[in-house]
Amino acid sequence: MTGKRSIFEDVGADRTVSVIPAGGMIGARSAGARRGIKLWLCVLFLLIVCMIVIGGLTRLTDSGLSITEWRPLSGTLPPMNDIAWAEEFAKYQASSEYHFQNKGMEISEFKKIFWWEWGHRQLGRVIGLVWAMGFFGFLLAQQIPAGWTGRLLGVGALGGLQGAIGWWMVSSGLKSEMVDVASYRLAIHLGIAFVILGFIAWYLFLLGRSEVELMQARRGREGKLFVMTTGLMHFAFLQILFGALVSGIDAGRAFPTWPDMNGQFFPADAFYVPNGMWWQAFFENSGLVQFIHRMLGYLLFAFGVIVWLRGRKSSHDVTRMAYNMVIAMLVVQVLLGIFAAVTAAQMDLAIIHQIGAVILWVLIIRARHLAQYPVVRSVRKGTV
Repeated sequence: MTGKRSIFEDVGADRTVSVIPAGGMIGARSAGARRGIKLWLCVLFLLIVCMIVIGGLTRLTDSGLSITEWRPLSGTLPPMNDIAWAEEFAKYQASSEYHFQNKGMEISEFKKIFWWEWGHRQLGRVIGLVWAMGFFGFLLAQQIPAGWTGRLLGVGALGGLQGAIGWWMVSSGLKSEMVDVASYRLAIHLGIAFVILGFIAWYLFLLGRSEVELMQARRGREGKLFVMTTGLMHFAFLQILFGALVSGIDAGRAFPTWPDMNGQFFPADAFYVPNGMWWQAFFENSGLVQFIHRMLGYLLFAFGVIVWLRGRKSSHDVTRMAYNMVIAMLVVQVLLGIFAAVTAAQMDLAIIHQIGAVILWVLIIRARHLAQYPVVRSVRKGTV
């Protein structure tokens, strides 16, 4: 005799068989590829950070114009003998930088600046090779998850554009009577490096969680906080560009005092540019460029505090911690900027300040990601 059946039980159902829900197609597809792509992007991320640091050292050592030609393939090998070194040095001796800044330089001194620029370009080639091997490897193996091909291809396209802009920047310093690259081209070059770094960081945060988890987290999106953090990100990017302008014209060495600028709040002759128009002062006048960089730093800090206060109100502990990290790094970066200013952009402090910009940039992007995709804690484990 059979027992009573529930009115909700399907006819013919076998009650001895328990059905375990299978994972959805979104969560199941290409999990291994996501891990592999994440590792590959981590390598690219670290290489680009190294590229930014070496680029900064190349600028601070005035090495960027030591190689006067752009040879994407043949330039891979450095001079291999004394004759080749003499030929390379002769090309540099024909440049304006040599005549106006390094007249009488010995070939041994030239080799020092040559190796900085050669290493910078070589690392760029390595980054391009790592991207190409990874992208086309995953593509041919059909292991790129749906919707990711365009993203990963875009990173490579930006990298290729960055290489072309790098030569566009260097060529500006090889023109008649130029001893440095054009500061605005340097700013564009560094800006694109941070854009690439930002995209990779965002993709890494996305790949760190499953698509199902991201879809669920999106329901708890904190829209106002996300918008405010997006504004902070853009503000930080503007400050990074002006930092590049400061470096490009050595403005950091011109006013080694704080909070004043050589005894003045606003520098004298701020709009003076020899043989130029007043608007060029925003790119070429050391006093005006550093003044703007300082003022933007104060405003960025103030806005960062406002965003942090909003972030503290988040109901998610991981998000709150992310914004605490942003404000902490913002304080450190302001202090590094002050120390760099009063030491006339001493090389080690200037580079640490640049590394600080990278860390702050990534922390802001991470906080923005968590505002968009908050991590929801289990109630059993504590607060959400």
